[in-house]
Amino acid sequence: MTAPSYRAWGIALALAGVVSFSFRPILIKLAYAYVTDPVTLLALRMVFSLPFFVAAALWLRRDSAAAVAPLSRRDLWTVVFLGFLGYYLASFLDFLGLQYISAGVARLVLFLYPTITVLLSALFLGKRVGSRELVALVVSYAGLGLVLSRAFGGANPNLLLGALLVFGSAVSYAVYLVTSSQVVQRIGSMRFTAYATSVASVLCIAQFLLLRPLSALDLPPQVYGLAAAMGVLCTVLPVFMTSEALRRIGANHVAIIGAAGPVTTIFLGWLGLEEHMTALQIVGAVLVLGGVMLVTIRPRA
Repeated sequence: MTAPSYRAWGIALALAGVVSFSFRPILIKLAYAYVTDPVTLLALRMVFSLPFFVAAALWLRRDSAAAVAPLSRRDLWTVVFLGFLGYYLASFLDFLGLQYISAGVARLVLFLYPTITVLLSALFLGKRVGSRELVALVVSYAGLGLVLSRAFGGANPNLLLGALLVFGSAVSYAVYLVTSSQVVQRIGSMRFTAYATSVASVLCIAQFLLLRPLSALDLPPQVYGLAAAMGVLCTVLPVFMTSEALRRIGANHVAIIGAAGPVTTIFLGWLGLEEHMTALQIVGAVLVLGGVMLVTIRPRA
């Protein structure tokens, strides 16, 4: 494969991953029209995801390099913890928050995780926060304030609750990113992702079995169709497409393309769910996107 086509495929995979992931909050909101139970919906999503993640983990074990270095007990428990934090808890809080806020606002709040990563790295890893990062933080959180401005006018009394739940999801994912770097270097990113997502899937299914009767699965066929789409099209595919895109074009370019995610969700919410944002919220959304891009995109030395 020639260099231009190799790069073009990387861009296409990154864009496809962003669009696929952007559909997830839309599908969750559509499923809530039939059943407003995050525990059941999350379990169904993971039921459809789990076979693919287990298959990926088993396939990666056949690789000779992976077979030479089996997981130590320490790495195994670290993967379990990070799977709980980065995929189970983050997903569950996201599902909870989407009961109260629009898909577009939720995607914007979730998109703040790079700024949270900067703050956590400064607090716990001693990394210096430069002027570029400080400007980005001010801009992005000022934009978030504008996006949430409708809550202060009483237009949506649950807006702040939903935003806080999704923000908790972003914090969980940011902590996962900050703490996972060492174990990812030891066992490899693809193998780590397959193992961590498998752990999260099992936890989501176990949560359902503990908290809900099996009769809770007596749902309309539309819910199962939406859950299958969430699990395969909006979870499995974007995880592996983004991983391959990172290998082909690098994190900087994937981050640039990733800015299309909240915009895509806002557009899809307007198109399919009749969600609307005020002019002030749109300005806030632009500020959030700009601030996150300042943090995420690294200038060339």
